[in-house]
Amino acid sequence: MTTFVLPRRDLAAMPVLSLLRGVGHVLMAAFIFFACFAFSDTSPYDIVAIPTIVLWVLLGVRLYRGAVPLVMVLLVFVGATVVALMPYLDEELPAVWTVQLCYLVITGIFFTMFFSDACDRRVEAALKVYTASTLLSAVLGIGGYLELIGNEDLFAKYGRAAGTFQDPNVFGSFLTLGALYLMHNLLTGRARRPLLSGLGLGILLAGVFLSFSRGSWGGTLVVSGLMVAMLYRTSAPALRRRIVLLAALTAGFGAVALVGLLSVGNVGETFAKRAAVTQDYDEGETGRFGNQLRGIGMLIEDPLGMGPLRWRRTFNLEPHNSYIGAFSNGGWVGGVAFVFLVLMTSRVGLRLMSQDTPYRRHAQIVVPALLMFFLQAMQIDIEKWRHVYMMLGIVWGLEAARVRWMASGEDDSDRAAG
Repeated sequence: MTTFVLPRRDLAAMPVLSLLRGVGHVLMAAFIFFACFAFSDTSPYDIVAIPTIVLWVLLGVRLYRGAVPLVMVLLVFVGATVVALMPYLDEELPAVWTVQLCYLVITGIFFTMFFSDACDRRVEAALKVYTASTLLSAVLGIGGYLELIGNEDLFAKYGRAAGTFQDPNVFGSFLTLGALYLMHNLLTGRARRPLLSGLGLGILLAGVFLSFSRGSWGGTLVVSGLMVAMLYRTSAPALRRRIVLLAALTAGFGAVALVGLLSVGNVGETFAKRAAVTQDYDEGETGRFGNQLRGIGMLIEDPLGMGPLRWRRTFNLEPHNSYIGAFSNGGWVGGVAFVFLVLMTSRVGLRLMSQDTPYRRHAQIVVPALLMFFLQAMQIDIEKWRHVYMMLGIVWGLEAARVRWMASGEDDSDRAAG
């Protein structure tokens, strides 16, 4: 019988490799958790990003064939924006904005590579950490709004809950993925502590409501419905009955909680004001929509676009539309690349949600949240939201794993263990 013995140097390297992987997972958890801290342009998220990316690149994250389309489109998008910046290199703000965009695109590519291996375990761990992050931000936002902690400028802004974000709109949308994760676990019976999961879901939905963000309200309702519909469609008959029952109970409790919230302080008054289809700043020739109509005409005549942040200089207001913003910042090439990115990712995501693969469960949680951001992109600027790139990376990591699974017929759960 032949006995195989590892060389001593390999035996010595294995504990070191395990230690580095452990450190890498700790850094990755911190990287994802710190996404909730967005008080300023630089946050703990950005401080942890560089060592996390460098360490995992050294540990051997790889780019698989299934994720190549994403990388190509992102490079075209950011490349067009860099080209559009060239005439304005002497201006500090456009240059800094473009560097930040390049950095976020790098994080999106890294997330894709990271989640492509050991996909099921890594995505599950990421969703747990992300949900913990949303719960912290929601508790602080609700406490700040109710004046239980801090002052109004710390965790609440403009009479709306903002949590650990500068903008209540970003805060409200940030919470949605955590709510979908808890909701999916409750509907499928995967929640180990249903009462705690239910409480957590209530906190997140209260945070979304008190953000008084119309986009977050509508987006959360629409994508929750999409997730429940896809889950119902792909489940066995016994689970379908559970889904219908729990969805109805959740809707009932939500309606009761909404009535209760509307009776607290000036919540009802703020709700009535924010529930209007348009606000004062939307209307008029120099309002959001007026600027967009005038700006589209200008962009049609200029294939190179206005350049990064030039829309702001022209109209004294952001475009509040990421699709228009992409054409303005990166010209026709950058705009078409962004639209193609959205359409391509939506197609991939919907396929992941419906096909019977080991990755369908996580796709049914993450894809609806990302689709919500794609919808919100029509009324807000999302291209600098850190967590959007993480979700983009998860979806394309799931797609890369699915492509390999289809080719080999084997789950990748044990691949790149840890």
